[in-house]
This record gives sequence, C-alpha cells and structure tokens, in this order.
Amino acid sequence: MKKDKISEVTTNRLSLYLRCLTEAGAAGAETISSQAIAERLHLNSAQIRKDLVQFGEFGRRGLGYSVPTLCEHLTRVLGLDKEHRFCIIGAGRLGTALADYYGFRNTNFTVTALFDTDKQKIGKKIGHIKILDMKNFADTVKRDNIEVAVVAVPAEHAQAALDLAADAGIRAVMNFAPVPLKAPVDIRLRTVDLTTSLESLAYFLAQPARRDRKRKPANGRSNNK
Repeated sequence: MKKDKISEVTTNRLSLYLRCLTEAGAAGAETISSQAIAERLHLNSAQIRKDLVQFGEFGRRGLGYSVPTLCEHLTRVLGLDKEHRFCIIGAGRLGTALADYYGFRNTNFTVTALFDTDKQKIGKKIGHIKILDMKNFADTVKRDNIEVAVVAVPAEHAQAALDLAADAGIRAVMNFAPVPLKAPVDIRLRTVDLTTSLESLAYFLAQPARRDRKRKPANGRSNNK
C-alpha cells in the first residue's frame, strides 16, 4: 500500500511502534512479538499486525519481529532516515520553549529558525537559535531548506502565519493556536489544541458515575453484603 493512502491515525501508531522497538533494542532485544509490543503500548496485538502487514511481511510465527530490521524499515516508512528542518513562527513563551526543547536533540528534526515581528526580540538568541524578522521569512525558508513550520502565535495571527508558510513553499504545518485554520489542499496541517484536550479531561472528571464508583478491594471481592 502506498504511504499516501495510510491514515494519520495509522502513522501515529507506527511512530509508537518505532519508539517501542528502539527502547527494546536498547535493552538488548533481538526479536519482539506483536503481543509484547501491544502490552508495552496498551494496544491490540491484532491491530499492530494489521498495521505492519501494510508495509510487508516482517514477522515469523513463533519468532516475532526482528527488532533491528523492523526498526530500520519503520524509520524509512516514516521518513526519519533523513533530516527534517523546521522553523517556529512566534517567539513568545510557547515558541521559545519549543525552540529550546531538549527532546529534539536526539531526533531527525532540527530547529533552524525562530521568527517574530517584535523588534525587541529580533536578534536575540534562544539557546543557539537566533530570532529572525518575519520580513525575511520566505528567503530564510528557501536558503535553509525548511520543510515544516510550527505556528506558535496568538489565535488572531495564526491564519496569516499559515498563509506565509504556504506562500514560502512549506508543505507541513503544526499549529498550536487555538483556532481552526484553512490550509491549501497541498498543505498537511496538524493542530494541537491544549485547551480542547484539557476540556476533554474535565468532562471525564465531571462524570459522577465514574467519580463515585466504588472500587473493589484488592482481593476482588465486593464489600456489599
């Protein structure tokens, strides 16, 4: 199956599988079963096998998957066998935190630029990343071969930031502004809305049936007589 026909939900799971395999390999595992992956990730083993078979036959019944082989293949499938350069639009608290995020250091994603329109911020550095003027956005994207833009600006400026990214030739955008954006058909847009996620958790906490449900004691017996 072609990668462009794979759903976003599936690619999200592939990323989890790769992380699991990487950790297993680091612990010295040479093979791993779909059941073992499922137990580590709290997923269904049948779903894991269904996902992986879309890209080839990797496992052997009774032996499982070769950790190094499957790791290498998923790395290629996810496009992680090469560097991906990205920029951040917005040098506020979120943008600067992302620019200095240590979690990117051991990945194939490299922050190459941080942009803002505030003259008091332009020219300063966050770690080793210099804050650049948005006026130079398109030229910098072309010069540094930037593929991904992260939008970390207030909601009212998010659409303009996305439009600038699209006009500069960027094809993938991650949006942290709490607002729906309209993207061209050739742009892959992912919105991360922290508020919506928290509201979903608040709904869960507000359910009295769940909150007041009596827990069974450790021996599995009910206290009701």
